[in-house]
Amino acid sequence: MHKNQHLIYSLLFLLTLGWNAVSQEKVTHPKNEFRGVWIATVVNIDWPKTAVDNVEKEKADFIEILDAYKKLNYNAVIVQIRSVGDAFYPSELAPWSRFLTGKEGQAPAPYYDALAWMIEQAHSRGFEFHAWMNPYRATFDLNKGLLSPTHDIFKHPEWMIEYGGKLYYDPALPEVQTHLTKVVKEVVDKYDIDAIHFDDYFYPYAVPGKVFNDTASFKKYGSGLTLADWRRANVSNFVHTISTTIKTSKPWVQFGISPFGVWRNKSMDPKGSETQSTSNYDDLYADPILWMDQKWIDYIMPQLYWSMNNPRASYSKLVKWWSENSNNTALYIGHASYKIRGDGDKSWNYVSEIPTQIDYARSFKKVGGSAYFSSKWFMTKNFDVVRLLEENQYKYPALPPAVPNLKRIVIDIPTVNEFSKDSLKYYFNIKSPLNTKVRYMVVYGADHISRINTNDATQIIDKIMVHEIDGTISFFIPAEKMNQYKACAVTFIDYFANESTPTTIDTKKTFKIYTPAQPNENR
Repeated sequence: MHKNQHLIYSLLFLLTLGWNAVSQEKVTHPKNEFRGVWIATVVNIDWPKTAVDNVEKEKADFIEILDAYKKLNYNAVIVQIRSVGDAFYPSELAPWSRFLTGKEGQAPAPYYDALAWMIEQAHSRGFEFHAWMNPYRATFDLNKGLLSPTHDIFKHPEWMIEYGGKLYYDPALPEVQTHLTKVVKEVVDKYDIDAIHFDDYFYPYAVPGKVFNDTASFKKYGSGLTLADWRRANVSNFVHTISTTIKTSKPWVQFGISPFGVWRNKSMDPKGSETQSTSNYDDLYADPILWMDQKWIDYIMPQLYWSMNNPRASYSKLVKWWSENSNNTALYIGHASYKIRGDGDKSWNYVSEIPTQIDYARSFKKVGGSAYFSSKWFMTKNFDVVRLLEENQYKYPALPPAVPNLKRIVIDIPTVNEFSKDSLKYYFNIKSPLNTKVRYMVVYGADHISRINTNDATQIIDKIMVHEIDGTISFFIPAEKMNQYKACAVTFIDYFANESTPTTIDTKKTFKIYTPAQPNENR
């Protein structure tokens, strides 16, 4: 097939699905859109590139990932900080990960807190940092010789179930739920994260000929439920507990889950999707619909890792299904960048597949963005796809939306104490707001103060992490970014990702507001 034919067919296909439906809308360059990328650390998929890299190389490679996705106008990283009962941070509850240091339980040398450092690097570039954890998977294989003596399989072997060549925490045990809740709480309390993120690993995917042997737990705690309902209840209770734990500690920290892309098949439930696939509800014992209905999660990000026209589970039908069945949460779509030119479904051979998927998802009002598994697939390969995204879908920056459960009005408006410039930089000094905990400042630019439009993504100049010192927020922007504009505006972004009303500045005029000295009543 001619390379352009696939694109033409895709466009015709989209038209037949009714892009002009009332519930759908097409936005070429959305100003608010989640653009995330998973950075997988388990078995060194993305980072660190090898388990024996020195700290200097680890840091350089992580910064390279951030800078590449910053250039592509992404705004969130989903970083795997716990994959197999381990930790990418100092913890009393889990050993240091061997994927970071080469030996489980061994701290980095020279020492650094990898999680704190990654968060700082991400925030300094305007990214949200979503701390990705696999709660139930305890090991990646059965080689216990690779594990630290402090790993839970040695401390609490009674918590473990062997299945399919791995060990898992038994989701039914109250002690397990308590322990894993402490693991999450430790990260939320200690680190300046934007979200806790779980992926699709709840009860494990079925392995032919193997049985997940939780018979003893079912006998003890089953309470008359069927095995399937009991397992789903175990997962749901855990999700509820994690939600409550996060919000009690830091209400602005999001709780997001990226489940497998199919809730249920229509053959099992009339409310299900037109798919023939493994499903969350019946196979993984996870019920994302319940989590959304109960407002236990802030966003859901189904992994729709199929092509537009896949016969067994089509991306197009599933985006529509999730958009019609998501409630009380933000809805983002997980994309399979790892399948580009590497899948039996030949649709992935076409450079247009991912761009077409983005355009289609954007046509649904409820879809608020996308994420991609995983970071390396747009780093060292698939440059033609990256170029398409740079020139089209992701040509301009976007701000992550405030999720439905976190929306609120930012009552403070930036007060500019001083604006100045020289040949190299434009300097801003903003009064710290009284009522708002500020995460970022956003600067917009236009050729006249009357043309400033903070709803226009093409006007975003930069997003700057805030450092407050002595009641002021000071930052600068390089002159080469600002010289083309005759006016700009500044806004606050709070920790909940809400944006304030803008304050405009005529960039042709510099100024400083002098505050009268306050009398010293002690003199």
